[in-house]
Amino acid sequence: MANLQTKRIKTITGFHQLRGLPKPEHPLISIVDYSSIKRSADISEVNWVLDFYMISVKKGLQAKIKYGQQEYDFDEGVMFFMAPNQVFRIEVEPVQTSKRSGWMLLIHPDFLWNSALAKHIGQFEFFDYAVNEALFLSDKEEKTLNGVLQHIKEEYHSNIDRFSQNIIVSHLEVLLNYSERYYNRQFITRKIANHTILTRMEAVLNDWFGKEDLLTKGLPTVQDLSAALNVSPKYLSSLLKVLTGQTAQQHIHDKLIGKAKEKLSTTDLSVSEIAYELGFEHPQSFSKFFKLKTKLSPQEFRKSFHSN
Repeated sequence: MANLQTKRIKTITGFHQLRGLPKPEHPLISIVDYSSIKRSADISEVNWVLDFYMISVKKGLQAKIKYGQQEYDFDEGVMFFMAPNQVFRIEVEPVQTSKRSGWMLLIHPDFLWNSALAKHIGQFEFFDYAVNEALFLSDKEEKTLNGVLQHIKEEYHSNIDRFSQNIIVSHLEVLLNYSERYYNRQFITRKIANHTILTRMEAVLNDWFGKEDLLTKGLPTVQDLSAALNVSPKYLSSLLKVLTGQTAQQHIHDKLIGKAKEKLSTTDLSVSEIAYELGFEHPQSFSKFFKLKTKLSPQEFRKSFHSN
């Protein structure tokens, strides 16, 4: 699998041809009924790259999409977002027992040219989400999105004029804003999975700060933490912000301060020794960081603790 061929699909017309679909009505935007797509024989043996955005809701796919070193599992039916130039691979189950349904919205970046959305579409974080970050929709939410999609379809099915792009882009922005709302809802309502991540994060941080080679290993970064939890840095910080009001970086800093207070209050180690044990190369950096977070120097904290 390491030497898989990578195939790039440069145009929406090329996508239609590859998947056995009629020529798109517009070269830069298309809505595809997922049940009508034909799979190529080598679909599981190729890495794919698209030169356009893909937003989709799929059900009964019975396949996994390998994307960003992670997997999306489509057995349940989820909403999936992909930006141009991202590599993915589809692993199809050998036996298909259910009917595929859903839709794909394909948008070439050129369609967004000179629009406000072109400048800020990258701010929608779900375009680079990884494992278990696909969006699970309620029936009501799916109905709402299908309604927006229908407006887009009606607009590009009608006679294209100078207003068409702005109207379609406006509907697309509504679709993305609803999606962002639903992701935020998912962070809150899927508490079991989210709290599992919080528990695992706590264990990762405890393990990291419990080792004696912190000076060599260094302080944990958000990237280190997200890699250990198998989620993207943006997703982790977004999730933590919703559930706890703090970013991943703030959680790391809180854990670090907690360990520092523990060592200052329960050991006779010097401030320099504590700084080195916590991964700081320079004791002055540790003292400055500690005072920034607690309003006390390490010595002041130790003195106030022992005087209580």
